[in-house]
Amino acid sequence: MYTHPAFSRWKIISEIHGVCSLLNAGVARVDISPKIGVAHAGWGAQTHQVSLGNDMPLHVTALVVTKDDVELAIVDVDIGIFTNQQDKDIRELISKESGIPFGNIRLAYTHTHSGPITFGQWIKDGIGLANEWWNTIPAACMKAVVEAKSTAQPARTGFGRGSCDVNINRRPARDNGELFTGRNWDGAVDHSVDVVSFDDDDDNPIATIVNYAMHPTIMAHENQWVTPDFPGPMRSVVEHTVGGLCLFLQGASGNQGPVDGFTGDLRVYRKAGSKLGAEASRVRLNIDPREREEHLDQILASGTDLGIYSDVPTNEADDTVAVSNITVDLPARDVLSIEEAMAMFESGENELEKIRASDASEEEVRRAVSKVMRANIQLSVARLSEINSKDDHIEITVQSMRIGETILVSIPVEPFVELAQAVKERSGSANTVFSGFSNGHANYLATDIAFEEGGYEVSVSVFAPGSAELAIGASVEAVNEVL
Repeated sequence: MYTHPAFSRWKIISEIHGVCSLLNAGVARVDISPKIGVAHAGWGAQTHQVSLGNDMPLHVTALVVTKDDVELAIVDVDIGIFTNQQDKDIRELISKESGIPFGNIRLAYTHTHSGPITFGQWIKDGIGLANEWWNTIPAACMKAVVEAKSTAQPARTGFGRGSCDVNINRRPARDNGELFTGRNWDGAVDHSVDVVSFDDDDDNPIATIVNYAMHPTIMAHENQWVTPDFPGPMRSVVEHTVGGLCLFLQGASGNQGPVDGFTGDLRVYRKAGSKLGAEASRVRLNIDPREREEHLDQILASGTDLGIYSDVPTNEADDTVAVSNITVDLPARDVLSIEEAMAMFESGENELEKIRASDASEEEVRRAVSKVMRANIQLSVARLSEINSKDDHIEITVQSMRIGETILVSIPVEPFVELAQAVKERSGSANTVFSGFSNGHANYLATDIAFEEGGYEVSVSVFAPGSAELAIGASVEAVNEVL
């Protein structure tokens, strides 16, 4: 097995193989919906500051899987991001209260862009409610995991893959070659819908994991409602069709957006989520973790002779459970200093304050908001770089989880879809599920070609060219660790 010199490997848990036994799985959910009037969304083009209410609830959904002395948790949270420090604090709390090792916990966020925001930037109203809301999140995550662990029961797991075309490459170009965020019909895209099933010993559904790559940016600047964006209706459709609870894992959506997005029409996100949920449900209902052999039990005389069959299992489902964590150093990109970025932000903030105090038009307010929002993004990038860069590198941890015949690999960035495609191609398992948006947040991880093309994602990345290949190699290594 080849290991790049930049990799520092530490395997959390040795994999445990069984032949005829089952693993155990439990699932639980906690509502984290905010109060009306919470500081909302934070789009650079929006002129409102607070929400009108909750169109759908926001949730924390947790799955706990155990096999012998191996125990892991996957937590799906309807939130924009978790910073690296927030992730660390929450996973430590979960580990302390549940007994599950820190490195065996995946804290995943859907990345919804229409939820509360807990940092001031240009929004001043509703921040108190947002902070009050945020203070409930760590305990909610812990509670969901503890309750999921308490409900664990013998279970089988399986895997299936479908396709849904509600997503698209989001990096088109103007006539002059300058990129913007929209529909690029010729760009790289992955329509895969990866589904992992968990059923009890009587084949009743316990839980379903759905992985899909699409930025939750359907609801945008015109929307004043808190929503989970498309993952919310997707989960609802799966749960009503299949049963059990559904978790969503955001895929490699750094350059993947919705075909229909940036709207204030609530029907649009509900429709896209329902379409995705319908496909996930179709795939889920066709998963059978065990191979079966057809038996003709009898031919029963009736109006016509009826063949009565039974499909008898010929093997037991794979019950392997394993976790691996691999750290890799990625080269850091030069960004603005905090002082430079702060000066830009304060200038934009002062300008916005003056415009709001005047009789300015909504369009003038919108332009001022866009300016200060862009400055705030650069300030966030500067802070992220200062906190995480060491010797011109940024360390990230790749986590892989094997559950039965499925391998879930994740990285704490917003990865371009080409990374997922490369990892799946090089993986030793056909059932490899790739996710970003887990265990912290270190911004966009783009391909080297994207750096040459430019565009938003590259302009706000803290990583330098060459990072993608290192991350791919570490991901493949993490997969191989649990095979």
